[in-house]
Amino acid sequence: MGLPISVGRGEPFGHRRRESPKAGVWDKGYKVRALVVYCHPRADSFTAAVRDQVLAALDGAGAQHRLHDLYGMGFDPVLSERAHRDYEDPAKNRDGIEAECADLLWADTLIFVYPTWWYGLPAMLKGWMDRLLLPDLAFLMPRSEGEDIRPGLGHITRIGVFTTCGASRWLTLIVGAPGRRTLMRGLGFLIARRAARVYAAHYLMDSSTPESRARHLDLVDRKIARLIAARAPGPALRPKETQA
Repeated sequence: MGLPISVGRGEPFGHRRRESPKAGVWDKGYKVRALVVYCHPRADSFTAAVRDQVLAALDGAGAQHRLHDLYGMGFDPVLSERAHRDYEDPAKNRDGIEAECADLLWADTLIFVYPTWWYGLPAMLKGWMDRLLLPDLAFLMPRSEGEDIRPGLGHITRIGVFTTCGASRWLTLIVGAPGRRTLMRGLGFLIARRAARVYAAHYLMDSSTPESRARHLDLVDRKIARLIAARAPGPALRPKETQA
């Protein structure tokens, strides 16, 4: 679903950091710090054009941003046997992905740009979540029997999801929109409770037109502006561990 449609825009950015030199967004020079997670194998895809629009909008708003181009940086999405064994050990579970974890801690805003394939997240993006959303980083493990995990990303006060879908909106909703639910609800549970949230999808990509794609890029620009301008809640403190 949602095969790439070439628009001749976008080059791989790789894993790089770009800090905007512009003035602060609001509140006495405060600058939003956005981590953009981009996932698509082709530089000439429409998804790459969406990524470019997101980055341009962030620059225009005076936000700071860092980019994880998962294909461009050669990100390994596989949770290895060793990584699984060390998964619950905070002293070891970030081995090999220290820089990516540091970016997640640096950000107060998460933005995802990806194609929806078979109604869900691309395997590369799902692997990013498997490897980075770790105990003692993204969430806290249960302390006793019957207790659920506790959110650990209270410093994330904004989330934006931008995707393309080969299916129509109604068919995506009938299936249950698992990709959207994973990010907006699953990951959404781990971030600040009253975080600002935006979502935009270009449906029916396989029969899209230059006009429909241009309209969608305009929508992306407006959604980013709304996300950055939102008076997001202050970062939440992590729940304190029970004392021994």
